[in-house]
This record gives sequence, C-alpha cells and structure tokens, in this order.
Amino acid sequence: MGALRQIQQRLKQGLFPKGRSLQSTVQSTVQSTVQSTIQSTDQPWLPPLPGVVWILTLGRVLLHLGTGLVMFYGAIYFVEQVGLSATAVGTALGLGQLSGVLGRVASGSWSDSPRVGRRNVLLLSAIASALGDGVLGFAAGFPLLVVGNLLMGLGVGLYWPAMEALVADFTPEEHRREAFAVTRLADVVGLGLGTAIGGLLVGQTGLYRLLFLGDALSFVLFAVAVVALVPDRRPAIQTAVGHWAGWRKTLSDRLLGLFVIANILFTTYLAQVEATLPLYLKRIVGLAPAQIGVLFSGHIILAAVAQLPMSRLLRPYGHARSLAIAAGLFGAGFVAVWWIQPGALALAGAIGALALLSLAMVAYTPSGSALVVDLAPESLRGTYLSINSLCWAVGYAVGPPLGGLALDATPAIARGFWIWPVLSVGLVLGLLHWLDRLLDRHLNRASST
Repeated sequence: MGALRQIQQRLKQGLFPKGRSLQSTVQSTVQSTVQSTIQSTDQPWLPPLPGVVWILTLGRVLLHLGTGLVMFYGAIYFVEQVGLSATAVGTALGLGQLSGVLGRVASGSWSDSPRVGRRNVLLLSAIASALGDGVLGFAAGFPLLVVGNLLMGLGVGLYWPAMEALVADFTPEEHRREAFAVTRLADVVGLGLGTAIGGLLVGQTGLYRLLFLGDALSFVLFAVAVVALVPDRRPAIQTAVGHWAGWRKTLSDRLLGLFVIANILFTTYLAQVEATLPLYLKRIVGLAPAQIGVLFSGHIILAAVAQLPMSRLLRPYGHARSLAIAAGLFGAGFVAVWWIQPGALALAGAIGALALLSLAMVAYTPSGSALVVDLAPESLRGTYLSINSLCWAVGYAVGPPLGGLALDATPAIARGFWIWPVLSVGLVLGLLHWLDRLLDRHLNRASST
C-alpha cells in the first residue's frame, strides 16, 4: 500500500522525472519501499541488500513454492495414477535434464547479449516452464510426458544463469555472498511450503493435476512481477562480446577451469545426499521410511536456519577458503555416514551425519556463486554463471547412477562407497588451495598496476 500511495502522490503532483516511464517509476518506488520496509524491521541478521534483490528473493519463494508442489508428487502421479512404468517416468525426467543443458548454454549467451538481456531470459524461462506444466497437467501417456519434461528442463536451464546474474548485477560486491545466501534461503523456504501444501492438496482432494496448475500459476505470477518490478540489465553494445568469442574467453579462463573441477565434485556430493543417502539409510542401515522422512525434513530446516549465520561466519574468509571449509564439512559428513551401523545408535549417527552435510551445503552454495561472479568480466557474467550451472547438471547426472550401482551391489560395497567422496575431498582442497594462490597473485598484479 505504501508504494501505491507514493505513486498516486507523484501522479497528482506531476513529479515523474523527464524521460522516465511510468513503469520505471513504479519499479524504483516499489524497490525503495521494499528496502525501507525490510530495513525498518531493524533485524541485524538481515543483510543490507537493494530493494530489487529483495523483490527477486520474494519471487524465488513463489517459484520454489510452485516447484515444491510437484517435485515429490509428480513422479508418483504418473506411475500410480496415469499408469506409466517407473522406467518411463525416469527416462522422461532424464530427457528434461538434456534440454536443461541446452537452456543453460542459451541462458549464458542471451543474458550477456545487448539484444536480449537477463530479464527477457527469465521471462522465456517462466513461459517455457508454465507451458511445460500445462502439458504435464493434461498428459495421459509417455509422449506428452516427454514434451512436458523437455519444456520444464529448458525453463530450469534458462532460469539459473540469468537469475544469478541479475542478483549479482544489483548487489554491491561486498554483500554478494550474503545476497546469494538470502536467495538460496528463499528457495528452501519456498520448497518447504510447496511440499507441505502439495501434500495437503493431494491428501484432501486426490487431484494431482491441481499441483501442475499451481506450479504454472507461480511461473505466470513470477513473470508478471519481473516485467513490472525488475529493471532490465544488459551489457552496452560496445562492451558486449560475441557469442563464440565469449565462450572461447570463458573456457580459456584458468581460474574458472580449476573451480569447475572442484564444483563438479561439490555438486556430485549434493546429488549423493539427495539421491543415494535416503535409499542407503533404508536398505543398508535399516531405518524406517518415516524416520528417513523426519531426518530429511530436519536437514532442510537446519539448512534454512543456518544459511545466513554461516554466510556471516564465513565473511572474513575469501571465497576459495570458504569453499575449502565446505569441502571439509562434506568430508566429515561422509565419514559419519560410513560410520553408521545398523542398530540402536543408527538414528543418532544419521542425525549427526545429516547435520554436518547441511552445514556443508550452506557453506558451499553462496560461496560458489559469489566466486564465479568475482571471476567473470561484467560483459560475460551470464556465460560464466552458465558454466557454473552446467557443473550442477554434470554432478546430478553422474552422482545418482554411481550411488545406484553401489546400492545394487553387496552391503560391503555400499558401505565402502562413502569412502570415495571422502578421498576426493583431498583433491578438492588441493584445487582450492591452488586457486586461492592464483587469486592472490591476480589481485596483487591488479593492485600494482
């Protein structure tokens, strides 16, 4: 209401600056109102971020609320209600990952293009995702399931580089890690709310198709909010880099290359936690499904609670050193998983392991994005973040099959599987130490010129 009153007052007084459209005035007024409202709460744990970043944060809560509606229930619907096999549903989901790779590549280039820009890429992402939900809501067989997942994968791929580039564009360098922490917190909150609401809707109505409608609506509302409230950011034509030239320059960046290797391992760790660990705790450790559900709910809650405090705690350290701390926490968490034995102490061991892995996750995610932004020239920020997003695609493509092979083998092999991520942490720490030294040299050269 405060923003509307300010706009009405300006209209009456004729105070719109020359050359500024009504839309740009609405954007600036809403941004300043949101920023002043958050600052007026006088909460020291809230970082001093620009109003547009808080608007994007609220948008991410909305988007991930919609995603939470379908994330855990979509596959159940197509197997149990539509009657498709689990293999068919898994194949369709895998094809969505392929279109997601194409979306990430396109998003990086278009985000850096003076003709398209980050905001328009977000709109394309929302349109593709809403259409995908529409197709999935009406799908009664495998062909439409594939089409819907291809559209959803494309939308997700387009979303991440453009969104992270926009957050970086509007945030001062000294607060970027906190900005990425806040937006990741928004993702977790949205997913939690969406999962809970989705469960209630399905439990009360049994109408799974409503979930796809709700997810599509979240994308439409997000698109409207982006058009109305988020300014466009595009590189100036004179500073823009051509498509292929930009990718050549990005792929030849030695510092980014070191991070990419470490980042693929980080995302593989996350994939193991999400895809392999629940089944391991059930099959090998012997925990009940209800216990596992409570464990992973606690994992999400701890991640949400710890996100901002961890960001503040790591502020004195550079991004590479913060990532090294995250790697150490992942290693400790996987050692704890390996140590768990069936029996009376199994649940306590699982709680300790997941607590360590939650802290590792919240130390990793904002530091990784902030490091990539710092490495990127402004004219190639979207392309660099596209590479960062592709690391996630690789990690999530490699991690679950490796875990599945181990779980389908003997219990001894399944237990021993957790040793490889512990050993690989040594490689990650070595890469990050090398990267940290190169970054120091780079900064010293820059300061001496």
